[in-house]
Amino acid sequence: MALTERGVKVDRDEVFLEYTKSICPVCKVVVDAEVNIRDNRVLLRKRCPEHGRFEALVFSDAELYMRQLRFNKPGTLPFELQTEVKAGCPLDCGICPEHKQHSCLGLIEVNTNCNLDCPICFADSGHQPDGYSLTREQVAFMLDTFVAAEGSPEVVQFSGGEPTIHPEIVDFVAMAQERGIARVMINTNGVRLAKDPRFVVELAALKPDIYLQFDGFETQTHLAIRGLDLRELKRRALEACAEAGLPVTLVAAVERGVNEHELGAIVRFGVAHPAVRAVAFQPVTHSGRHLEFDPLERLTNADVMRLICEQIPEWFVLDDSVPVPCCFPSCRSMSYMLVDGEGVIPFTRLLAVEDYLDYVANRIAPDPAVRGALEKMFSSSATPGAERALVACEACGIDLPDAIKEIDEHFFMLVVQDFQDAYTLNVRQLMKCCVAEITPDGRLIPFCAYNSVGYREQVRAQLSGVAVEPLVPNALPLQPLLQPTRYGSKTARHANGNGHSLPATNVGQRLER
Repeated sequence: MALTERGVKVDRDEVFLEYTKSICPVCKVVVDAEVNIRDNRVLLRKRCPEHGRFEALVFSDAELYMRQLRFNKPGTLPFELQTEVKAGCPLDCGICPEHKQHSCLGLIEVNTNCNLDCPICFADSGHQPDGYSLTREQVAFMLDTFVAAEGSPEVVQFSGGEPTIHPEIVDFVAMAQERGIARVMINTNGVRLAKDPRFVVELAALKPDIYLQFDGFETQTHLAIRGLDLRELKRRALEACAEAGLPVTLVAAVERGVNEHELGAIVRFGVAHPAVRAVAFQPVTHSGRHLEFDPLERLTNADVMRLICEQIPEWFVLDDSVPVPCCFPSCRSMSYMLVDGEGVIPFTRLLAVEDYLDYVANRIAPDPAVRGALEKMFSSSATPGAERALVACEACGIDLPDAIKEIDEHFFMLVVQDFQDAYTLNVRQLMKCCVAEITPDGRLIPFCAYNSVGYREQVRAQLSGVAVEPLVPNALPLQPLLQPTRYGSKTARHANGNGHSLPATNVGQRLER
């Protein structure tokens, strides 16, 4: 088969980066994949023997992607593993001996029910007659499993569904704290926080961190992402948290054509609000329920970081966002800053933040080592860099020495986190994942595998006793194959694949349900 005229050779229009494995987004069979750069965009391409060729954008700025790779570092082993290697990644989760990182953050989804029916929901939750609600015994076992694996876990997050409607959620928070888990979070839409003062009082006694859905300020944004205008409820929830002293992270799901123009306004609002200590932006993960999308035009971390800089140029430049090396570097970037009223100064202007990434990741306030580094700038051994920092802080209106003395009150964190889906799943990144779903049977499953490979459907079916259809992304190229599930997500009319297998590899296999 001739590719070009004989005697005339042409270069390819892309640069090959790596060979890897992924899954077919339709039947979830493990397939070969490759990552390429084309037109300064990083693309993942794969082919399923039954469903054909797929290509998806994984990072919209190849130059930035390559720069971020230098932040990769060796992972840390957990104390205990939960599964053995049988079929290979991503079918043995987890955590299995081939996984390259421990779990910085453990997720416990306490229920599948929710008091909203959001058009965008990776958990496929809502007002549903089936599903599950975890018992105290199940949660205790899951917490003990996490402690056994991690020793002193950094963060556990209770999620759902909507965790605040679980009747024992306050007890669950206390149980996690009793086990010495440093930071306990509740991932919530804020409806109960806005409506139930007694519940807020109960939480105030325990001081968990509130991970609050906050997608923007425009009516259309709320309708597109949450299905209802929740602006007043969000205001009341934040007011309640401020009065109760509950620290809040605002979490925005960001979808192209919906709310990407509101990122700067969200950051400004968060910096000014007394309850808010961090803002997290998550390009929409195309798992569960979501809007129709083009896999080659999806939003990536690079888009979000650039939009923030464009919308708040007086506060941020692109280099203020630093990859976090506990996961694969392109998965999560953070900007750490000191704030005082309207004054904002990123840590990158004050010290070599790369040297302190291990001390600030997954923290509301930085480790004492970071505080010490900042304080040293103003000691008798201060370097000339301190003068530049003082000039920068004077320009933004911050009294830096005073701010460092009360750094917990002035520390603010900006997070950009992209999760993989069935289109973008790359086992190279997955094997470094540090966010784990803790399941009632004692597994710690990497979050992106849980939402993409079929584990979510598997666990829900086991706990509810109701068969769950295999989910397929609501992608434009797949529309002829798709039909709705009873939860509002999508499945394929024939998503079981042909079951081809190859010796000594998991290519051609799928997760057994």
